[in-house]
Amino acid sequence: MVELADVFNRFAPDYLRKHGAAMLPSHHRAINDIIQCRTEALGCHLYRCDTCDTPVYAFHSCRNRSCPKCHFEQTKKWLEKRQEEVLPIPYFHITITVPEELRFIFRSNQTDTYGIFMKACAEAILELARDPKWLGATPGVLSALHTWNQQMLQHIHTHNLVTGGGVADDGSWRPAPKKGFLFPEQALSKLVRGKVMSMLKRERPDLVLPQTVWQKKWVVHCTPWAEGVQTVLDYLARYAFRIAINNSRIVAMDEKSVTFRYKDRKQKKWRTCQISGEEFMRRFLQHVLPGGFHKIRYYGLWHPSKRSLVQRIWLQLEKESPPDLPTATPVDQGPPPQKVGNGAPCPCCSAGKLFLVQIIQKPRARAP
Repeated sequence: MVELADVFNRFAPDYLRKHGAAMLPSHHRAINDIIQCRTEALGCHLYRCDTCDTPVYAFHSCRNRSCPKCHFEQTKKWLEKRQEEVLPIPYFHITITVPEELRFIFRSNQTDTYGIFMKACAEAILELARDPKWLGATPGVLSALHTWNQQMLQHIHTHNLVTGGGVADDGSWRPAPKKGFLFPEQALSKLVRGKVMSMLKRERPDLVLPQTVWQKKWVVHCTPWAEGVQTVLDYLARYAFRIAINNSRIVAMDEKSVTFRYKDRKQKKWRTCQISGEEFMRRFLQHVLPGGFHKIRYYGLWHPSKRSLVQRIWLQLEKESPPDLPTATPVDQGPPPQKVGNGAPCPCCSAGKLFLVQIIQKPRARAP
């Protein structure tokens, strides 16, 4: 199977010679880490079997958030924490998309514009939910930023998981008044558009923005979900740590091009796309976020400062209808780490057990 690391090994040297001087440090780091992930370059844990004396190497992961091989354990632990916070109530999945006219400007000013967009989306959702005309309470909002579509082209949007209810000013829990309805999409679209415009003018007055984008409708979709903790956890696993493309979608590679699968949403069919290696590198790297940027953020009832309140509401709702709390399995996060360790069965003879002999640490190369 062709992996992303194989593509980078083949095409990264030429790409760096052409574009390396203008690339962000986070792009250099992503290339280096993905190529070195689970190889000798990052060191390993050395184990030996107490029966057949066979050496077993467990190579270290790079832990880069853009690497398709990493984050299995990280996602699992993150989901365990979220499982304690997910309330047994209905939820809403809200997607909000940046218009095409703003994509290049956002792409060229990622740290500021992406942050403004995520904040505007969350504030607009909270403002409408607090309106007595709709919910009249503060819901929980978990927002995840994605910047790609299935073909790795620019498609900047947020996935927002919103609780189907919230905490009113008097501290009581208030469920969504209508089944399958939270507030109108058109109202949210206008409010997000206005907040983005206001924040950009205040924080980045130097940007030249096309005026037509403030008159057009911004695409917003609000989808109700049936009540169920498992459904919510599956959502979190699917969207929280997703990257632009994973290894399973890369079909083939030759000396000049890369072929990968993508899903045609309109036709509901899987298709293949063949592009040059340089174009593949460009498409992937444009979705590597700047260092330190948080692509997952918590607002309203799910803000870290509200955890005690969430626990109180959770206990209250549990008394009314005790929930079933299944264990979520991380989705689409690459292969799990190698199952080796002290006391693990030997993969060679199956009779003996492994014991740790040495930890080989190697310094990671710094990105320029």
